[in-house]
This record gives sequence, structure tokens and C-alpha cells, in this order.
Amino acid sequence: MALKVLIACGGTGGHLFPGVAVAEELRRRGHEPFLLVSKKEIDRTALAGRDHLPSRALPAIGWPGLLSPKIFRFAAQLWEARGLCRTLFSEVEPDVVLGMGGFTSAVPVWEAKRQNIPALIHESNAVPGRVTRLMAAWADRTLLGFGACAAFLPSARCEVTGTPVRTELSRISRDEAAKLLGLDPDPAIKTILAIGGSQGAQGINRLLVSALALPAWKGALAGWQFIHLTGASDEAATAEAYRAAGAKAVVRAFAAGADMAAAYSLADLAIARSGASSLTELSHYALPSILIPFPAAADDHQTANARIYEAAGAAELRPQSALKIGELAESVRNLLSGSGGTVLEAMKSAAAGLAVPDAAARVANEVESCAKK
Repeated sequence: MALKVLIACGGTGGHLFPGVAVAEELRRRGHEPFLLVSKKEIDRTALAGRDHLPSRALPAIGWPGLLSPKIFRFAAQLWEARGLCRTLFSEVEPDVVLGMGGFTSAVPVWEAKRQNIPALIHESNAVPGRVTRLMAAWADRTLLGFGACAAFLPSARCEVTGTPVRTELSRISRDEAAKLLGLDPDPAIKTILAIGGSQGAQGINRLLVSALALPAWKGALAGWQFIHLTGASDEAATAEAYRAAGAKAVVRAFAAGADMAAAYSLADLAIARSGASSLTELSHYALPSILIPFPAAADDHQTANARIYEAAGAAELRPQSALKIGELAESVRNLLSGSGGTVLEAMKSAAAGLAVPDAAARVANEVESCAKK
């Protein structure tokens, strides 16, 4: 029997892309997924060309704190989202609701339980977010990207599924990837991928721009090339910094689809934040990384994520608050030098070992099972 499944997954790429991956898997199985997203630009950009996946945008902002002046806007949007959800539930008549975390998930999961519709929550991070902590006890099942997360949710029925990877992220040849990006396919030219999540990371952008001028990199730049996803605000200044340093680089605010697959396929080393979705994609491509967790992440969950990859030997963890530009430059140079090749290969193997290639199928199985209760 075909199921109608509402998937609440908007707000950031870390919530949206896994939700889209599950929707594609459910659609492949003959079900009817419907996406609930946010009104942010990232959602509109990421859903471009996915007309086969119906969607609706809900107003949603993160919890601002009880004493914040934004609490009134939060309450108004919460009330609006509740009304829209009730209307949508009447139109779609879902058999099951899946929330991928974040505040876009809160109202749909709550409305599902109010109407006695089976509901699941997926939590990608090693430390659960506020919505997951709130809703896990109500949800029929809580699906986890990392098994370590279960310790924070003692009253929830947890299943470890891994975090789904969007279907368009398949490995392509180095030659094809280089052609798509306008870079050199020669394996002797090492490719550094810098990513800060779907909205970029100013901290990583500034570190790399500063490192370009260091003597430690001056002699190495001729043998390196860069793919740097900056976020919209830093794109122009970062591109100019690479030009001034004489470094070959592709600098973009954001990349999706084929361009992202090409970036991962060509890269030899990533310098990245440690959101769960980004880490999942790094392991999917067996890509070694230097991880610089976002220092303001709720409950410091990005550090907890990064520690899992560090412990496995897949990454080096570098806290931003203690990271000096020279240390980052030295780490990159050591890993990409001839003597660092053995270490880099070991990191690749460790990253591959953390991948869960059938995560979308595992989540879809749980959705089907929950709907049949």
C-alpha cells in the first residue's frame, strides 16, 4: 500500500538534504512523500529542479530564549505554522510524519501526535537538538545518525540508521570532476576542499585567507588547488584573496548537485565544519578532513560529532578558539606532503568505515514499519 509521508526537513542543508534523500527513497518504493521546509533561501535553492517532490514552506525560527525580544515573533510564527499544518494535514491526510530535526519539525510532529498519526524523529548529531529532546518521548521512534546520541534520550525508542545522503552525490572520475570545475585532474596536484556547511563559515574563510600569505604555504601553492564554498557574504573577498596569492581556486557561495559531487570526487583533503550531514558526506566519499567545529553550535554538538571522526582516525579535530593560522597551515602541508601520504590513506580508510551507505533505506524501512503499527 502506498503511504502518504510528510517529511519536515527545512532550515539548513543538514536537515534538508537527508530529508530529500529519504523522500527519494520512499518515492522509489511507490510512496508519496511531501516535504515541509522553511522559507529560507537555502531551501529554495536546494529544491530547485525537484518538481517531482511536492513541498510547502512553513514559518519557523529557532527558539530565541524566553527573555529575548524575538519571543513575540517566535510565538506568532509558531501559531501561524500550527494553522498551516492543520490545513495541510487535512489536504494531504498523511499516514505517517517524519521530522528531520530543527524547528521546522516541531509543529508537524506535534500535530501528528495530536491527530494520532504515527510520527518519527531523525537526529543526525551525536548530541540531540532541542526539538529532538522535546519530541523524542512523544515520537513513535527516534532514528539516530550516531549511536552515542541514545544516551541523551533514555525515554525514547531509538534505532540507529545513520544519516541519509542525497542521491545525486555519487562518485565520478577525477578527470570528469576536474572538467566540471575547471581544475587540474593530475593526481600530483592536491585538491583542498573548504566547506562550512550550506551557509558557509566565516571562521574557516578567514583562516584560509590568512594562511595563503604564510611562508609555510608559499612554496606549496603551485602543487595545490582549492575548492572553497564560502557562503554568500564572503564569496567575492575570498576569491580575490586566492587571485592575489596566485593560487588556483574555484570559489563559490554554495554548490549542489553535480558540482558538489565533483568537489567531493576531486578533493584529497577537506577543511570543514562538523555538522552531521557534512560528516556523512565526507565519509560517503572516504575523504580525510581537518574539522573545525562551529564554536557557537547548540550544546557544542559539532565538537561531539568531530570527536567520533577523530577517534576513528578519519579526521584531525582543531577547535577554532585555540587554532592558530600557522598550525592549520602546517597540518595541511604535512598531510599533503609525500611523507604524509601514509597518514592520508589511513584517514581515507577510517572515513570509509564510518559511512552508512544504506541510511536512506534504513530510515524508509522504519517509516514503513511505523505506519503499519
